[in-house]
Amino acid sequence: MWRYPVKSMLGEQVTEARLDEAGVSRDRRVAVIDQDTGLVATAKHPRLWRHLLKYTASVRGDGVVITSPSGWALDATAAGVDEKLSAELGRVVRVATERPDGATVERPDPEDVLAEGVEAAVHAETLEIGQGSPAATFVDYAPVHLISSATLDEIGVEHVRYRPNLVLQTPPGTPPFVENSWLGRELRIGDDVVLRLVLPTPRCSVPTLEHGDLGRSPQAVRALLAANRVDVPGFGTLPCAGCYAEVVRGGTIRVGDEATLG
Repeated sequence: MWRYPVKSMLGEQVTEARLDEAGVSRDRRVAVIDQDTGLVATAKHPRLWRHLLKYTASVRGDGVVITSPSGWALDATAAGVDEKLSAELGRVVRVATERPDGATVERPDPEDVLAEGVEAAVHAETLEIGQGSPAATFVDYAPVHLISSATLDEIGVEHVRYRPNLVLQTPPGTPPFVENSWLGRELRIGDDVVLRLVLPTPRCSVPTLEHGDLGRSPQAVRALLAANRVDVPGFGTLPCAGCYAEVVRGGTIRVGDEATLG
């Protein structure tokens, strides 16, 4: 179980978390905004923002601490953070703790990035984020993102590349990309939490990029392009792994809780 307090930065593993309609507590509550364009910065656009994946964000008390690869660690809202990030990222940015109405990101086609390279100026679509969430957080679509161990085992790359909130340990013999068949169903986790699985998770170029000390992995998306292109309602036929979920009933979940499909 993971949360990512700042969008597109590395997150933190947790053993217990509270879920409500906004998803995992403190997940994607903060983002970096490009001052020139007003767009939310995301490593989906690797030419501009892939270096965000070298920063780590973690919850500390009531705040979120950003740790830079250069060594500094400061609360996301501390004086001087915007200037430090701007200097290191090479663009004028500000840290936002509230998602603007109609917040958008730029997303190049991952096939273009694979073909042209992370430095190439490829066409990028502009997409509104959070369309499947009732909360004003910086999630891509719905509040919770999960993926199965069967899918991860098939692809053969590290789960952190896909930035899930939940990794579900599926029984032996479970087919890869089983999440495709879960859509529209409810998932009960532990005693309290119920999720509704609503959409396959389309994959951009983020899983292929460096994540902290992890090197690049084109296989993380090429495997999906070859084996799991899915018709995602409203978005087209896209390489997918995992699925998005909305929270039907909140509560506390813990690593090791049983998850049952209804």
